[in-house]
Amino acid sequence: MTVEIICPLYNASNYILNFHNALQKQKDVQIKKITYVLTESKDNTEELLKENHIAYQKIKKEEFSHSLTREKYALKSKADILCFLTQDVVIEDELFLHTLISKIEAGECAATFARQISKYDNIEKYTREKNYPDISRIVSLKDVDTLGLNTFFFSDVASAIKTEVFKKLKGYDGKKLPISEDMYFAYKLITNGYKIGYESKAIVYHSHNFSLKELYDRYKLTGSFFKENSYLDQYGTTKAGGGLAKYVLKRALKEVNIKVLIRFPFDMGARFIGMKAGKR
Repeated sequence: MTVEIICPLYNASNYILNFHNALQKQKDVQIKKITYVLTESKDNTEELLKENHIAYQKIKKEEFSHSLTREKYALKSKADILCFLTQDVVIEDELFLHTLISKIEAGECAATFARQISKYDNIEKYTREKNYPDISRIVSLKDVDTLGLNTFFFSDVASAIKTEVFKKLKGYDGKKLPISEDMYFAYKLITNGYKIGYESKAIVYHSHNFSLKELYDRYKLTGSFFKENSYLDQYGTTKAGGGLAKYVLKRALKEVNIKVLIRFPFDMGARFIGMKAGKR
């Protein structure tokens, strides 16, 4: 099956060359097209793309949307599988894409997402462990009673979707979603009878060191998303957040990670307050 990679770019000069080179090294996969969508940047991303003869599309800053930008190019795709990636992932395995799409090719599910690991020894290290364990799985509508909101956990940081299914479900319905567009689509997949696979052997390194203000802002957007899509609340949004906090605390105590333990109440507080503010 052929693959089209769609990757939004913004101030990507620190990432683009290593990222593109990693894609060029992928084995046992038919990459039909790589679509880079560059939002007007303040750095020299565009110069690097030109110097290295890397094709790209360019849009104005006000045109960018996490949902609509991906949707626009995905609906035009002629490949069998869409692969959404973000510029800041580090791909070290030459069989990454092959592994990511294998369950789709085998007809086991309509979409898959990769395991994300943080290279930083911070709270994100533990949240990644919780959200992206080392055991693969496939979920469907029958798992809702057991998994609740986690049934719709999906990340387009590194994901693959059967193109015909994305088009059939009309992507993100033309909505301009500032965050959680991946969960929005995952809900549509599951409730329409499709399955989502998590592939633990398809690994990307994805690392952040957010400030408390950045965390608050992100979770405020997330809260707004849940307010606008309140049908998701029935699946236990608060329970999911509480479970994540407990896991982080337990792991930090076990490893005696003093830096994380000091940061923990402020970090979780920023998330909780941001979420509440967004839902208000």
